[in-house]
Amino acid sequence: MIFSSIPFLYYFLPAVILLYFIVPKKMANSVLLLASLFFYGYGEPKMLPVMVVTIIAAWVLGLMVPKHKACFYLSAAICLGLLVWFKGGFAGNALPAGISFYTFQILSYTIDLRRGNIRPQKNLRDFAMYVSMFPQLIAGPIVVYSTVEDRLDPLKRKISAEDIYEGACRFAFGLAKKVLLANNLGQFVSLFQSTAADDRTVMFYWAYALAFSMQIYFDFSGYSDMAIGLGRIFGFSFPENFNYPFISKSITEFWRRWHMTLGGWFREYVYIPLGGNRVGRGRWIFNIFVVWALTGLWHGVQWTFLVWGLYFGVLLMAEKLWLGRVLDKLPAWVQHIYTIVLVLFSMVIFNGGSIGEAMSFIGAMIGIGSAGGGAIPLTGVLSSYYIRSFGVLFIVSIAASTPIAKKLSALRYAEWLKPAAAVILLLLVTAYLADGSYNPFLYFRF
Repeated sequence: MIFSSIPFLYYFLPAVILLYFIVPKKMANSVLLLASLFFYGYGEPKMLPVMVVTIIAAWVLGLMVPKHKACFYLSAAICLGLLVWFKGGFAGNALPAGISFYTFQILSYTIDLRRGNIRPQKNLRDFAMYVSMFPQLIAGPIVVYSTVEDRLDPLKRKISAEDIYEGACRFAFGLAKKVLLANNLGQFVSLFQSTAADDRTVMFYWAYALAFSMQIYFDFSGYSDMAIGLGRIFGFSFPENFNYPFISKSITEFWRRWHMTLGGWFREYVYIPLGGNRVGRGRWIFNIFVVWALTGLWHGVQWTFLVWGLYFGVLLMAEKLWLGRVLDKLPAWVQHIYTIVLVLFSMVIFNGGSIGEAMSFIGAMIGIGSAGGGAIPLTGVLSSYYIRSFGVLFIVSIAASTPIAKKLSALRYAEWLKPAAAVILLLLVTAYLADGSYNPFLYFRF
């Protein structure tokens, strides 16, 4: 089951919300836990036992971690072992949805226990609910235990009418980003991939890179918006995961705005423990490459993901050593173009079927090489037709990736239009989904 589906929107979610608010407060966590297990089992019935056993093992070991160091290592080994086993392909094509997210939440819990930053959660139900909570179970954001610890007690969790209203609007806007923008951008990506290499032009390659970059942004940020909105409805405050990354003027800034909970997790639990930047230059460079190699491999044990991570590691290191000072002296528009071009290259690597294919695509973007051996044309009849056909979508997507809408919402009377906009978008999404259109979730595979 996915958020952008009729069964979720009109059957599962209304039933869960109704039950959540009519049962006695002390049973609220039980409702969320059972709903979350049903949600996961509905789409991943064979993988549900993996998550359940992992949760139980982490809870039992967590009770002993503060006094027994071995339990910490065992719990961490279980989580890391699961990631390697499934994402390394040792289990064949089997890959539990969201395993990267819920294992990282368990790891942060275990590490913080060992550090003495938190106390063990003695209630298995509450711990299981924290790990498996369906709003953020499949694709984050990654929620560190300490950020929701005080909200896990249902008797202390307060939910206002404003929380429900703001949460519902946030969910509706995130749903629209995913269904109306990401899905349609995905159709352009599919058109490019199904087009013969001889019919691809330089402009077509650039349009593909832009379309995929926007698709994965609206897909993932839309899901994060939906998760944050649902969390607020149920009384939880989940961390922000995206902050308009495409307005960045450097790669460093981009990664402060993109997938912020993943970046924060690696900074807190890998980079700083390794010594961060408080060590010699050689060790500092080593620390950066370790973090970015792991960031790439977190998405999957494939060469394209590893190269993607190291690509950003090299760029970030260059900006910290000397490139950042050069960028600061350049006009803002040059800094912005520099960032966008490098990000588009990165997304081509990320989505490449192989390193060779990714390098071939990047070469084609700058006019080098072609399937026929001659020069790649700048444009062509077929590619121009596709780009024109999706032109409005590209313009709307680019505008939606900036804070324009946020600034407009601050205008007088804009708040009154917010619920109407949410309802209209929900109706449009429903019509789109009822039509049975293209509706994948890219980050489910991570």
